[in-house]
Amino acid sequence: MATRQERARQLLGELEEFALGLPEAWPDSPWGDSVVKVGKKIFVFVGTATPGITVKLPESADHALSLPGAEKPGYGLGAHGWVYVPLTGLTKADGEVLFDFVDESYRTVAPKKLVKLLDERLRGD
Repeated sequence: MATRQERARQLLGELEEFALGLPEAWPDSPWGDSVVKVGKKIFVFVGTATPGITVKLPESADHALSLPGAEKPGYGLGAHGWVYVPLTGLTKADGEVLFDFVDESYRTVAPKKLVKLLDERLRGD
């Protein structure tokens, strides 16, 4: 049976893979941190030392902050709608909502043409 830490690392890998599957998303590592960007903008910080993600959530920040251990990150990011969510200790349902958070963060920073492309892909156009 997998430990909490192993499950958190697996979820982190799934979230990063999901993020990289969004239109024109790509990995980067500025300042030594793993992030996923669209264009020049970061939409997910991928915490590998302690499994967790930081995402920009203008609509769902309060929901995200209700998860165990979630908090507004430093460096002024929290004041701009960013939320850090650690992945250890989450329920399966909490883990599943993180994919929605990654989607919201992407839609918040991506150019409108890419959001439209994502919507077309989801509709099967």
